[in-house]
Amino acid sequence: MSRRFVAAAALALACAAGTSHAADTVFATSFERSWVGGYVVGYQRNLMPIDQVDFAAVTHLMVGRVTPNANGTINTHFDIDNVNGPIWATQAADAAHAGNAKAILMVGGAGEYNGWVGATSAQNRAAFVQNLVAAAVEYGFDGFDIDWEPLLASDVPNLVALLQDLRAAAGPGLILTMPVGWINANFDDVPEPLFGQIASHLDQFNVMTYDMAGAWDGWQSWHASALTGAGGNTPSSVETSVDFYRRSGVRRSKLGIGIPFYGNCWRGVTQPRQFGGTFVTSDNVMSYRNIVEGYYSPGLRTWDADAQAPYLGSAAPIGAQQCNFISYDDAQSIAAKGAFARANGLGGTIVWTLSQGYLPSLPAGQRDPLVQAIKTAF
Repeated sequence: MSRRFVAAAALALACAAGTSHAADTVFATSFERSWVGGYVVGYQRNLMPIDQVDFAAVTHLMVGRVTPNANGTINTHFDIDNVNGPIWATQAADAAHAGNAKAILMVGGAGEYNGWVGATSAQNRAAFVQNLVAAAVEYGFDGFDIDWEPLLASDVPNLVALLQDLRAAAGPGLILTMPVGWINANFDDVPEPLFGQIASHLDQFNVMTYDMAGAWDGWQSWHASALTGAGGNTPSSVETSVDFYRRSGVRRSKLGIGIPFYGNCWRGVTQPRQFGGTFVTSDNVMSYRNIVEGYYSPGLRTWDADAQAPYLGSAAPIGAQQCNFISYDDAQSIAAKGAFARANGLGGTIVWTLSQGYLPSLPAGQRDPLVQAIKTAF
């Protein structure tokens, strides 16, 4: 399932509440631990047992998903079924609490836009809030991850009302998080105060800085999750997205970045910054596990110092998808992202998804190398 938050190009609506311009300082040290929000989803439940999550690294287990219906009811099959889905979700929440982590219920995702619009309308919002809170209590969750995509300017009043009503219904201990989309630096360079308004109602405002490249008009081949190095034909990076949201009024302490435990496969190009390639596939098919087991060899790996990202390049097609260029994250790029987050005073990171980085064929203690890299980096 692609997790792409598409911000409307016309997000120019004036912010009714205004955006705070109070000092947002980067301190050399912090009393707050960086969050690491690791997603697990029902349709990947067979890739990794929940008891293999390292909660010494993961502070928030993001469990997906329930989905909204336009009348304010919710679907609770967790992409499994109506019986086994809730059982699995409850087990996940229990495992998080046993590991001294928070359990967060993912709501929505790709393809659920009409449900969001109807459920948060004035006539249905109270029932929707009641149903969400009841599910959180029944399954043992500490908060909600509001995955509303695409989010249009016209949706913001109902979104804010939903966040306010959830806090009123569930109490001050409720945790509210939201994933938002990466920024194309060629078009979205003007700050948008609406994001600052939304973030003021959230505990975490996490940028999905992955799948940030494709065979789109005017684009060259590029990394799925470049930290730096954005250019005119490669206009995406963690750095430029963070800069946009900071200028839009999102406080550093609430801002998180994304790390994918999967990569992107291209054909017809062998490295970044080339024209003419074909984008083949990414999430699920190109999991880190599949890359390690079916594509990787040391001689194919190159480190892009400008992007702070690794890639595999080969003139001869490699692996089941016959890739010539594979962009992915590894321990080195995760270390660079952790250093960037610390240097910029950011709140933490999210991972999509923990299961895709699990390597069951390795000995115990070596099966989650990317999670261990995150533990060191964050």
